[in-house]
Amino acid sequence: MTYLATVLTMFPDAFPGPLGVSLIGAAWREQNLWALETVDIRAFSTDKRGFLDDTPAGGGPGQVMRADVIAAALDSVEVAGRPLLCMSARGRPLTQARVREWVQAPGLVILCGRFEGVDQRVLDARGFEEVAVGDAVLAGGEAAALLTIEACVRLAPGVLGNQASITDESFEDGLLEHPQYTRPREFEGLEIPEVLLSGHHQKVAAWRQAQRESTTRERRPDLWAAHLANQQLKGPPSE
Repeated sequence: MTYLATVLTMFPDAFPGPLGVSLIGAAWREQNLWALETVDIRAFSTDKRGFLDDTPAGGGPGQVMRADVIAAALDSVEVAGRPLLCMSARGRPLTQARVREWVQAPGLVILCGRFEGVDQRVLDARGFEEVAVGDAVLAGGEAAALLTIEACVRLAPGVLGNQASITDESFEDGLLEHPQYTRPREFEGLEIPEVLLSGHHQKVAAWRQAQRESTTRERRPDLWAAHLANQQLKGPPSE
């Protein structure tokens, strides 16, 4: 069976990139050991101008990719038992163990985020797993998708079988990002958390901080332990 990688992206021209060269490129173009397809997310925008993003619920800088547009793009794809991944700096880290699991599937479906991120509701509703390729923030998910696909394809039967390593770096303040939401207010039965619609900036900030802490504690206990140790070194806040 040909291993199929499908990428949902705003920039299809970013592919195949390095995937089209050397042994991996030959395994695709000449041996048909794996295949690559891209889906242009912008084609699914219902906005006359082709916009697929909106302002963050609760305020803040930048834009957030809309849940309904992402869902429409994904629904155009035959998933067929393939893992759904979203490249995100706030995801669980990419590891060789995970790569070995994913290569046992028929392939991958990868969402490349942009702007401030993707509306959390489509990730939850569709069952995306957020994956980070390292403790660094990229401009978008395309480079991370290329890396992830390469890590999987190189383990596919008949391609090659080298080992890979990952070097971790810490985030600027040691905590992962909070979930993002934007319009529509309701998506497939899921609502934007009320606190983000309250207009109370202190409550929004407190909710986001709590989300950051709980997410870091759950997903990256190593970063959480380092954060706690750093807080102890700083001591209690001054009066």
